[in-house]
Amino acid sequence: MYLERRGRSEVLAVALAAILSAAVTAGAQAPAQSPAPAPSPSREPGPVKGEVVAPFEAQGVDGTTYHVDYAKGTTTILLFFLSGCPHCQRMIPEWARMFEERHDSLRILGVIMDREPPGFFSANPIPFQVVRAPSPDFLRSYKIARVPVTMRVAPGGKIEDVAVGNVDGIRLGDLFRP
Repeated sequence: MYLERRGRSEVLAVALAAILSAAVTAGAQAPAQSPAPAPSPSREPGPVKGEVVAPFEAQGVDGTTYHVDYAKGTTTILLFFLSGCPHCQRMIPEWARMFEERHDSLRILGVIMDREPPGFFSANPIPFQVVRAPSPDFLRSYKIARVPVTMRVAPGGKIEDVAVGNVDGIRLGDLFRP
């Protein structure tokens, strides 16, 4: 027999060489394929201009319960943040500056989404009113998945404008316009 005349290792080597040769030849003749398109990044859900948000009740960091509605004649700016978020900590002084320059028709309200560490408000003076997010369901209903969020809400609860993340001074000016 063939295997008896040649050693098994020689047969395996010849077979392997034939397979590799066929693969290289087939690869050289195969048409070039364009790379698969990159998957589109998934858009995280978030608040969208034109949506309507409901009034809510929340406890202020001062312990007082506040009813937050969107009354006629007043535009509300909601500022969602986490105490441990470095992006939020960068926005707090910018929000404070805009608060100091605000028009009387604007109501500015911070919504803290976590429990701040001791001394947080001493280290980060916040001149505007801050309430605690009432619940995870509240945050889901407002579609808050990332922070910081600067949201402009018109009378009746319709979102007029929204920005997620760090916002430059010009964009903040648009959000805080009278």
